[in-house]
Amino acid sequence: MRSIIAIITIIVTTTIAMAQDVIDVHSHIITPEFLSALGREGRLMDEGFPLPKYDVENHLRWMDEAGVQTSVLTLAAPQPASAAVIRQTNETAARLKREHPARFLFCAALPLPAVQAAIREAVYALDTLGADGIKLATNVDGQYLGSPELDTLFSVLNERGAVIILHPHRPDPVNGQVMRQTPLAMQEYLSETTRAVANMITRNVLARYPRLKVVVPHCGAYLPLAVPRMRSLAPVMQANDMVGDIDWEANLAALYYDLAGAHSPEAIRMLLTITTPDHLLYGSDYPYVAPRVLTAGLDRMRRYLNYEPDLAPLRDGILHNNASRLFTR
Repeated sequence: MRSIIAIITIIVTTTIAMAQDVIDVHSHIITPEFLSALGREGRLMDEGFPLPKYDVENHLRWMDEAGVQTSVLTLAAPQPASAAVIRQTNETAARLKREHPARFLFCAALPLPAVQAAIREAVYALDTLGADGIKLATNVDGQYLGSPELDTLFSVLNERGAVIILHPHRPDPVNGQVMRQTPLAMQEYLSETTRAVANMITRNVLARYPRLKVVVPHCGAYLPLAVPRMRSLAPVMQANDMVGDIDWEANLAALYYDLAGAHSPEAIRMLLTITTPDHLLYGSDYPYVAPRVLTAGLDRMRRYLNYEPDLAPLRDGILHNNASRLFTR
């Protein structure tokens, strides 16, 4: 009996490993032009760590080995100052999508904080390049998501029903000593993501622009803890004219969450306290994590999504179906 169970387990595990239908909504493109621009600006270490090398063939090799059918490409941090470099990166991502059908999608970067230039780039990327969405930094030079000056940009994106992928960038301002002792990716990226999303919620950005869909990275950062606290404090803040009315349901309904980083059954269960199963997505963070580590992490996710009774019904949605529906325009 034990041998039969062992054989069945091997067959199931092998079948899972060979499945090529995973959609990875969190991967980055790092072009030579992007690196050169950051070098000229003296900003290669802006985020506190060196940028990894990127090669499309290595990316495809890892996808094949891990069983990832499609990866969504976004520009890495930091945000380059040059609008021309951002345009070049978007055009490169569009070319990779054309050259490798069904293997790549991309969300275009925008030259913020220049709002009108960002609107022009968004229209070009979505309408001409065929971008699958837009990537927005949590802040650019202190211009945080949720800032009033970004409303015109969100209005344009709302007209097109855009998918927006968020990614944390260095906060502004940042404490240099703390940054050295606790690298941004270790903790502050989670705070930065939570800060930006909270700012959007308190200004009802996603309620006012209801066709937008926003992907929050890294297992939702601190939002499973922050949202209940925000809701409990909102009446006090409103009584003191610090915030206005907040449409919690409409704002939260627009948020999706990728599981890049420290995913676990516990992390998924916490996210389910603020969202629904159809808003959970697989993300890798390639190429910031070694391919072997990403493969092991995806295999571990497959195992607990198969064998945890409460999570097993969510497996196909997290690994493929939810992202497929999200990016169908």
